[in-house]
Amino acid sequence: MVTPPHIPQSMRLHVSMLDRKLLRDLWRMRGQVLAVAMVALYGVATFVTMRGSYEALLTSQHAYYERYRFADVFASVRRAPLSVLSQVRTIPGVNEADGRVVFDASLDVPGLDEPASGRLVSLAPPGESGLNRVFLRDGRMPGAAERNAVLVSVAFSEANGLHPGDTLGAIINGRRERLRIVGIAMSPEYLNEIKGDSFPDNRRFGVLWMDRDALAGALAMRDGINDVSVTLAPHASEKQVIERLDQLLAPYGALGAYGRQDQLSHNFLSNELAQSRVSATVLPAIFLAVAAFLVHNVLSRLTALQRAQIGLLKSLGYGRLAVSMHYMKFALSTVMAGGVAGIAVGAWLGHGLAQLYGRFYHFPRLSFSLSAFAVTAALSIAALSAVVGALLATRRVVTLSPAESMRPEAPAHFQPGPLERLGLQRWMPLPVRMVLRNLERKPVKSLLSVLGLASALALVITGQYTFDALNEVIRLQFRVAQRDDVSLSFNEPRDWSVASNLASLPGVLRVEPFRMMAVKMRYRHRSKKTAIVALAPQPLLRRVLDDAERTVPLPPHGIVLTRMLAQTLGIAAGEPLEVSFMEGQRSTVQVPVTRIIDEPIGMFSYMDARALAALAQEPVTASGAYLAVDPARQAALYRMLKTIPAVRSVSLREATLQSFLATIAQNMRMNTRVLVSFACIIALGVVYNATRIALSEQAIELASLRILGFTNAEVAAMLLGQQAALTLAALPLGCGLGYLLAALLSELLSQDLFRIPLVVSGHTYLLSIGVVLAAAVAAGYLVWRKLRRMDLIEVLKTRE
Repeated sequence: MVTPPHIPQSMRLHVSMLDRKLLRDLWRMRGQVLAVAMVALYGVATFVTMRGSYEALLTSQHAYYERYRFADVFASVRRAPLSVLSQVRTIPGVNEADGRVVFDASLDVPGLDEPASGRLVSLAPPGESGLNRVFLRDGRMPGAAERNAVLVSVAFSEANGLHPGDTLGAIINGRRERLRIVGIAMSPEYLNEIKGDSFPDNRRFGVLWMDRDALAGALAMRDGINDVSVTLAPHASEKQVIERLDQLLAPYGALGAYGRQDQLSHNFLSNELAQSRVSATVLPAIFLAVAAFLVHNVLSRLTALQRAQIGLLKSLGYGRLAVSMHYMKFALSTVMAGGVAGIAVGAWLGHGLAQLYGRFYHFPRLSFSLSAFAVTAALSIAALSAVVGALLATRRVVTLSPAESMRPEAPAHFQPGPLERLGLQRWMPLPVRMVLRNLERKPVKSLLSVLGLASALALVITGQYTFDALNEVIRLQFRVAQRDDVSLSFNEPRDWSVASNLASLPGVLRVEPFRMMAVKMRYRHRSKKTAIVALAPQPLLRRVLDDAERTVPLPPHGIVLTRMLAQTLGIAAGEPLEVSFMEGQRSTVQVPVTRIIDEPIGMFSYMDARALAALAQEPVTASGAYLAVDPARQAALYRMLKTIPAVRSVSLREATLQSFLATIAQNMRMNTRVLVSFACIIALGVVYNATRIALSEQAIELASLRILGFTNAEVAAMLLGQQAALTLAALPLGCGLGYLLAALLSELLSQDLFRIPLVVSGHTYLLSIGVVLAAAVAAGYLVWRKLRRMDLIEVLKTRE
């Protein structure tokens, strides 16, 4: 049995004395300690909230995909025989293949004046598991003998108040049908129910599942399929499987196979996961860097004032390590107190964020869970910020010898400053001269204070700028570029003269047809499956704009790319782009890129309709049209559109905008409000910390002024005037830092589907400056109260 070493009583007393000193320091500096702890609290809370939400989404996604067998590769065809599936299964790397019938139909939803559209998807036959299985949330599955029984998606049913037993009108293959809802379901394929390259509009677009024989019979495809899903074998090459699949399905009118990463719903969720991962890294890092900065300031002041005490401790036998650990404990106890509270606050906010995500991503189960990794990482990062701040603050003092530490610092060498050299002091009151001299003779401390205040302002600007970016997206995309009221998509491409027929519909003021053609673009080793949008000459309802918001004329022999698409392909203006058409003649041509434009939503390319038709070797046709509508007659138009068999789907610009606001915008707003709230409190903490440290450093000078006859108001004016000068100096620097942080977040948070523009308005600058000034006023008031209660005799007796 090993006997523990004997610890002398004197050593236990010394350890106890250091700990008691630590408690006294924490209590005496409780204001500064609280400011640092609050910054750490919000940094840790941000990390826990964002990281926990990211983990909840990722865990739910993986579990849902695996259990309900979400496919890895997808392909659409015009029509293929069922026997083609046996050939698909022989492709090397294919583990399983499933064929379905999918059809987009116009819907007449009870209680909805506007036309809606739905995607009808066939269910696997009874006894077969199939891919992309549905989770039945309510009701029952359609029976084999039920011709018009359907399941509807959860989001669509909730948005329209639909329940089992309700009915919907639909136009399927040119015939009006009455569909009866027998159940409510969801599928991993449609976590986000997105139509085309728009945003989820659950009110006007939904997914409906139908018995395979019933849907195939309605479409005259009993022995055929038009949609193929594939899962890959372990370590299989997705690229090679897609290439072989394209070759096999080309005779059946394939539009090009694509992997899971390009599947709309998965891509939408992946973008959200990527943004959550960035938010869980960048924002907490900023907050905790500010915490380290505050720790540095507090301990720099504390070690400077306790210089003689440090020398005394060393003379009593305490080494550098013991003294350093004493101040390290101060930093760790301050930051970790905020960190532990931040875990609780982050968990509470995380549950709220998970509920918000649950409204957008319809998992069978989505709940926030606090993982051991999130807690460990959050506390480790907080501890690291404390250690870094403490080391930077104490490294100079603790290395001094005991004799040097106990000797007072040499008086500062003062010399005439800019005020004296310029002769400006004669024009300034004495308090103003004292304030400016104090600042110019302590440039390092003044610069650190300015940097801290500028950081607080930058955080507020960073939190607020996303509102500017959101307003800019709405203005540019939905007000300036898109001026149509209604856009239509046809079941089949129509002759360009369809515009004259649409113009005769009630309330239609202007019609502009468009053609959207599926293509594969290639430049060198990079490729992208996308679509070319062909517009009429000089379009007014769907404009292509340059950086100055001027209409870009579509060239007669060339293509215009959006910046995000050009960056994906790695191509610049003036270079030739290889375009392979996935429909029609399926030719491959070279077309020059004449211009690259910037659009905040999606990855698009634009051509003149006649130029596209010439390249594709087909007549000038339209796959849809943009309409300008008289508001007074739009109800009559909507009723008419519900009855036209050729119309596959209808989109309303204002409805799309509201859908955008209900998805990305609402999520951005919630995150931004949390960030701005955190930043405002951090601004208060930074300003209070700087002012309180200034009071402690200048306590003897201020008390001496009071003894010499200066009033409380005059003494406070000198102290607070100094902080006011620092605050004003920090404003332009903070605005610059805020813009740089906004640029960083704009770059990191932009994804394929949605790019966040870098726009910081004057309103944001003014509001953020107002927040920091209000924080300065509040901090000044707190210090003023402290100054009024200051004991002059006690201050003059000792520096501590």
